[in-house]
Amino acid sequence: MSRILRHDAEGATVVEFALVAPVLVMTLLAMFDMGYGMWAQTMLQGALQDAARASTMESANTQLAGIDAIITHRVKQLVPDATMAFKRRSYTSFGDVGRAEDYTDSNGNGACDAGEPYEDANGNGAWDADRGQLGNGGARDAVVYSVSATYSRPFPFMAMVGLSKTVTVSAQTVLRNQPFKLQAVSNKVGHCA
Repeated sequence: MSRILRHDAEGATVVEFALVAPVLVMTLLAMFDMGYGMWAQTMLQGALQDAARASTMESANTQLAGIDAIITHRVKQLVPDATMAFKRRSYTSFGDVGRAEDYTDSNGNGACDAGEPYEDANGNGAWDADRGQLGNGGARDAVVYSVSATYSRPFPFMAMVGLSKTVTVSAQTVLRNQPFKLQAVSNKVGHCA
């Protein structure tokens, strides 16, 4: 009888499928989850690019909430539970984007220490590692417009494999405001605290 059972292959396919099916299902769900994330990222980037042009106009400073609402509406068509976050930082030129405010490093330690003079490019009264001003800026300013969307995973049980229950996708663009007047530039000098 044991010889017969050893050579009997009936039902082996069902057992093999039972072993492979969970791995296959998890792989497919992971691919769907990743595809959904890429689609959300692409939708966010496209919506940002479409709306960014409107934020370069002279009247944009009074319409920023409406411009952000356009992006939110487009993203929420795909991801209804998305929580949106918007950030604008303006610079006098593209070359200033992400650059620290200039300072005189008197003691040569590579840090803006107490009493060392610095150029207060953003006019906030303190030395900053990023010279940009928060907001949409003014005429001819280069503006970094960033948007992020946080949403719950479409397959919440992906947390079983160690993934977060939420996903955050972000997009960013850099543009220059229209030349509707002379550019305001701050040339104040301060001293490091």
